[in-house]
Amino acid sequence: MAGVRFLANMNISPKTIEALRHKGWDIVRVSQILSSNALDHEVLELARQEGRILVTQDLDFSALLALGGCQQPSVITLRLEVSDPETITRTLVKSLPSIEQALQEGCAVTIEDAAIRVRNALCYQLSTMSHQL
Repeated sequence: MAGVRFLANMNISPKTIEALRHKGWDIVRVSQILSSNALDHEVLELARQEGRILVTQDLDFSALLALGGCQQPSVITLRLEVSDPETITRTLVKSLPSIEQALQEGCAVTIEDAAIRVRNALCYQLSTMSHQL
């Protein structure tokens, strides 16, 4: 995952961030840069400005990208039955190498226990256009 940078939302444990850093990932937590009550659009803008992929458990971010017609930043939404730091870390380490290219191009990824769904930036634009009709 060289060159890929991540921004962890507040619902991602500091233990996960530390474990991923220990593995060599460039990852920071939102609270290291913004206030703990930062709005979702501020978090997305920070990720966009810094060229980071947002990692979250909050469904709102993918919807905000779609409604805004944005291609960046990529967003990874974790929808796991068990969301302890060890499980999240293990899931990210296992899942992300296979979708690295899509993340760099701009996409919304949902990682579930049994599947990974990737929607590319074109889907954002088509979704936005259909809402405007």
